[in-house]
Amino acid sequence: MTAPDTAVLRVAGRPVGRYVTRPELPARLSPRPYLHPVTTLAGTAVTELTPADHLHHLGVGVAVPDVEGHNFWGGRTYVQGQGPTELDNHGVQLHTGFQLHDPDGFVEELRWIAAGRELLRERRTVAATELTDTAWALDFTFALTNPGPAPLSLGSPATNGRPGAAYGGFFWRARKESSAPDVFTPDTKGEEAAHGAHADWIALAGADWTLVLAGATDLTRRDPWFVRTAEYPGVGSSLASTARLPVPPGDTVVRRVVTVVADGRLGRDEAAVLVRKAVSQ
Repeated sequence: MTAPDTAVLRVAGRPVGRYVTRPELPARLSPRPYLHPVTTLAGTAVTELTPADHLHHLGVGVAVPDVEGHNFWGGRTYVQGQGPTELDNHGVQLHTGFQLHDPDGFVEELRWIAAGRELLRERRTVAATELTDTAWALDFTFALTNPGPAPLSLGSPATNGRPGAAYGGFFWRARKESSAPDVFTPDTKGEEAAHGAHADWIALAGADWTLVLAGATDLTRRDPWFVRTAEYPGVGSSLASTARLPVPPGDTVVRRVVTVVADGRLGRDEAAVLVRKAVSQ
């Protein structure tokens, strides 16, 4: 810990990520813990925080636009028949403590609160691991539990009627550069092909960096990828793509995404090798 509300992730002694547990943000942005900046081993930043195009994009974290009608994504809410609409329905993810904290990772407990009510409890496990002298892996697991007596469900703009907008879950807002990053999966290339794909992994390659995100469990791999490159660079794993995701009382939704953070522009074969190494550790 470097301050009460901040933790630093290190790989081989080098800082690669700053984790903010209690950000001071307007309610409209759905305040929540986030990682930013995240950097390559050479120090290149690969995240953005509150960029002008989407102020509610907060580096790397977990964000869900619809938890029983409450917005834990930030910004406007998609309302069928109206489109994106400003609503007073934003939630907050409250950090309640670290169960474990080391230089290379932590286990954190959180409460998801909206309208004065706890909707979800989360256990978040994050670890940073060296892969090579130019690449490391961020291993990110979140477990969302319904602590209440009533069932609830998670949704997205897609499940609320907006085609192609199934964002919600693990999300990485990447660095915006003068040119859009390349995006590819093991079998496809380009934003149109990658968006909505069910692929074991997906890569974003910028000017001198590459991110390779991989679903590390069977359930995570079933979730399609949400991809943006032309409008802004961002990738997420969609919890609710074609239907709302139910969470009965006492049940837990668990997802694990492992991301390779590499210096330089990786090709498909290089990305595949590093992903296999990262997920198997």
